[in-house]
Amino acid sequence: MEDILASIKKVIADEKDLRTAAPRDPEPTEEAHSEGSEDDVLELDKPLAPPVDLGPPLVDEGIAETSRHSLETLSTIAASVPAPPPVNPLEDMIREMLRPILKQWLDDHLPGIVDEHVKREITRITGRPL
Repeated sequence: MEDILASIKKVIADEKDLRTAAPRDPEPTEEAHSEGSEDDVLELDKPLAPPVDLGPPLVDEGIAETSRHSLETLSTIAASVPAPPPVNPLEDMIREMLRPILKQWLDDHLPGIVDEHVKREITRITGRPL
């Protein structure tokens, strides 16, 4: 749940960043290349691509802010809920007791149930009883 909320927040923030991005600087001159460091480090303080015209926003800024606030509230509440206990000894004991009984019942009845449903489906598809 937290991953989903984080990805939604990231998409909203990315769209907002795209809309407010400054135009890209023209190509640097040869002089700028010679001034660079010897390690050829690429500084990512400027956008690499020109801003994309996304048109008018799909959602009003006030509504987006309200939605963002609601998602943050949900994220806070979801983070504060304790996790369910990993093990319930009573359920584990009952599962182990029922396992052989369920296996025997399935071994006895499953082939007949499957055959009956297959016959009904074939009759339905072909229109002829088997």
